[in-house]
Amino acid sequence: MRMLLVEDDPVLGQAVRDQSAADGHSVDWVKGVGDAQAAILSAPFELVLLDLMLPDGRGLDFLKARRAAGDVTPVIVLTARDQISDRIAALDAGADDYLVKPFDLFELSARIRAVGRRYAGNPNPLVVVADLEIDLAARSIRRAGRAVQLTRREWSLFEAFVQRPSQLMSKPQLEERLYSFDAEVESNTIEVYIGRLRRKLGAHIIETVRGMGYRLGAPEAHV
Repeated sequence: MRMLLVEDDPVLGQAVRDQSAADGHSVDWVKGVGDAQAAILSAPFELVLLDLMLPDGRGLDFLKARRAAGDVTPVIVLTARDQISDRIAALDAGADDYLVKPFDLFELSARIRAVGRRYAGNPNPLVVVADLEIDLAARSIRRAGRAVQLTRREWSLFEAFVQRPSQLMSKPQLEERLYSFDAEVESNTIEVYIGRLRRKLGAHIIETVRGMGYRLGAPEAHV
């Protein structure tokens, strides 16, 4: 998924971005409230990782403003503030989860996956699509009982379809999921990855809707 990281600590920010990228996510990293406001208005994000204490303002005020504007993008708060009152304030302001620094990066990865599943309408990490058995938590796929290996970007792209089994996704939407602001995207990148997924998972697993985009092609998808 494409995420916005709002964190002013350079060491922690780099560690979170590297871990999230290794998990297959595209991460745009900003270090203040002003840049966060500009970023979230210029691109669609599927998750925000938000520090509460920032150089130019409070992350809590940013969160409240986004919720007041009708923004339902899930938010995980990352903060050194560990008082119960701080947790309550953030959750009541619209945060979906709250993680106190210092935290384990693998725990953050698990929380990102859990929040992503809930917002996709499927909290169950185990999904069956045609002859594919998919474990969204373990990031693994078995086809007709045999393990299938996907690269990081292949997985990120396929996960987008699995989480939205009936939704038509345009090429720009898929590009935004895979790449951050500063990444260069070749014109045929999505077609290349779609081709790789079809070779590994089945020719009909992703359907092309000419002139509009792509969607999960298997007729049945259930948990």
